[in-house]
Amino acid sequence: MTCRIAPSILSADFAHLADDIARLEAGGADWIHVDVMDGRFVPNLSFGAKVIETVRKLTKLPLDVHLMVVEPENYFDTFANAGANNMTIHVEAAPHLHRQLARIRELGCGAGVALNPSTPLDWVREVAPDLDVLLIMTVNPGFGGQSFIASSVDKVRRARLLLTETRSRAALEVDGGIGRSTIEQVWRAGADTFVAGNAVFSAADPRAEISTLRALCAERA
Repeated sequence: MTCRIAPSILSADFAHLADDIARLEAGGADWIHVDVMDGRFVPNLSFGAKVIETVRKLTKLPLDVHLMVVEPENYFDTFANAGANNMTIHVEAAPHLHRQLARIRELGCGAGVALNPSTPLDWVREVAPDLDVLLIMTVNPGFGGQSFIASSVDKVRRARLLLTETRSRAALEVDGGIGRSTIEQVWRAGADTFVAGNAVFSAADPRAEISTLRALCAERA
């Protein structure tokens, strides 16, 4: 199983964004994770299309855009034009989920769905075969640097079973509190893509930290 490391630029130093992204590339990051927050779906504000455009100019790595917003469909065209490769929306904010995922794919992007810690997996069962990414939140979304919710490990395990049962080829991504002490647990449970923000950017050597996280998966594959 592939192990993808997707550092979140929510934890980057925006005064030195180009340098930070260069370090991520040099460290072998697979995706760059971009958290978009609107202050309504989650109690925080973050990036919009201009940041996606800026990051797109700085790297050829896939941009994994996570929309923590209400009415996510209002952003699809702008974000696709800005350079997003994947767009992941929250099932809790998407009453017309099938239509919204279809629109993301029409724009040439991978289509993903995210679930908050308290949201049942069954909410995505009907669309699972069509997903490119299933994102399990292992913290309550809105802020970086939160502690991993231990019960998420079982949810990841059940998510892997759901993808297998529905013959979905989606990446199984986890986001929240991912670092040296937690990545092995969710890898063993079936996750293959890991969003790491604080763990990477607070490390003395972010490039080496990416390699360390990947090795923790590889050693225990």
